[in-house]
Amino acid sequence: MKYAVLESGGKQYVAREGETIEVDRLPTGIGQSIEFKDVLLVVDKAKVRVGAPFVKGAKVSGTVVDQIKAPKVIVFKYIPKERYRRKRGHRQRYTRIAIDSIRLTTPRKKATTTEESVKSKAAKSTGGASKKTSRSKAETAKSTDKDKTGKSKSSAKPKVKQSDIK
Repeated sequence: MKYAVLESGGKQYVAREGETIEVDRLPTGIGQSIEFKDVLLVVDKAKVRVGAPFVKGAKVSGTVVDQIKAPKVIVFKYIPKERYRRKRGHRQRYTRIAIDSIRLTTPRKKATTTEESVKSKAAKSTGGASKKTSRSKAETAKSTDKDKTGKSKSSAKPKVKQSDIK
C-alpha cells in the first residue's frame, strides 16, 4: 500500500491513493487539480523515505472534489450572577481532495564539466592551502592588541596610581 504524509496549512495529513482527505480551505475551484510538494514521508510497500524536513522529488497530486463546512460548534460564554451570556456559532470550512497519485522522482545529480573536476582535484591535492593562509592572516589580525588608531590598547589609557587620587 502506497501512502504519504503531507503538510498543508501547518497541519499534517495522511494521503493514500484513491482516497479523499479534508484539509483547511484552499482557494481553488471544484474540479481543479492541486499538487502538494511539502511531503514529509513516503511509504511504498517496504520502501520508506523520510524527509529532512521534506522528501526531495516527492509530490502528491489530487483533484478538488468539494468545498464543505464542518458541523456548527456553539461557543457559549456565561458569567453567573452577572447577567452575562453570549452565544456564538462557528463552522470551519474545509476542502475535500481526492488523491490521484503519489509520485517519487529521484533528483538527478549535476554532471560536472571537465574544468570543474580539474579545479576540485587541484584543491584536494593542495589540501586547501589557500584557505589555511587566509585563516592565519585572520588569526594574526585578531591576535594584535591595537585599536583603530594604531596604538596598543595598553597605551591607549593612562594608568592612574592610588597616590594621585586625593
